[in-house]
Amino acid sequence: MTLFEELANRYPELKRKLIMAKIKREPADYLRTTVMMSLLLATTFAFSMFLFAAGLRLPFWYVPAAFLVTFLAAYEILLRLVDVRIRKIAKDIDREVLFAGRFLLVKLNAGRPLILALKEASESYGVANKYFKEIIHDIDLGTPLEEALDKASRYSPSEEFRKIIFQISNALKIGVDVTTYLEALLDELAASQLIQIQRYGRKLNSLTMFFMLFSIVIPSLGITLLITIISIANISFDRAFFFFLAFILLVIEYLFITVFKYIRPTVNI
Repeated sequence: MTLFEELANRYPELKRKLIMAKIKREPADYLRTTVMMSLLLATTFAFSMFLFAAGLRLPFWYVPAAFLVTFLAAYEILLRLVDVRIRKIAKDIDREVLFAGRFLLVKLNAGRPLILALKEASESYGVANKYFKEIIHDIDLGTPLEEALDKASRYSPSEEFRKIIFQISNALKIGVDVTTYLEALLDELAASQLIQIQRYGRKLNSLTMFFMLFSIVIPSLGITLLITIISIANISFDRAFFFFLAFILLVIEYLFITVFKYIRPTVNI
């Protein structure tokens, strides 16, 4: 067993996460790349720190400390990129999961067999159809329907999509009508997404007030007051000072826009 295979044993969930993130690599290979990239970044930063310490005549113990800190930070960040990718895929699925579930429900209520309904869902438009295609692909390879659904549920990045597949699989195992379970779950998901939208509206009201205050009112009044004081006190500032103020305002605007995007719920009822 190699060093990276032993390291992979310390992350038992990494293989599942890689499959969920659609990264077609083995855990040991992924960890090898992560360690090599971390070493490269740490070496580059440590060399820069060495030149900086030599120029300012600082103690050289900063260099190994900078190497160690940079390596550990880069390793953790690169390792967690898998989780970031999973969350991004999950958000894309969550936007369409309700429509995908309703599409299945309509087909099942129309009398379609479950396999045909899944096949038609895999041929529909949207992000979720890729995961229906994987189910159909496993079935075409000879995997039983229940096992294919269990696999899709286990490796789904989206919690809501996982619930839909799990309910379908559970209904098949206990031998009850799939449409009853699916319809109840879709109503629950729709109510949950409606609550998320209402919470977003309340957050948006508060955030909009802070945005108006810190991005419009305070900068406008502050700059006006500053120019008045400068004129009365006969203080001279060059253009660089006002460019700096403009840069600060742009940073504040960007932060608010980022917060607006971050708190927006990934729903589409």
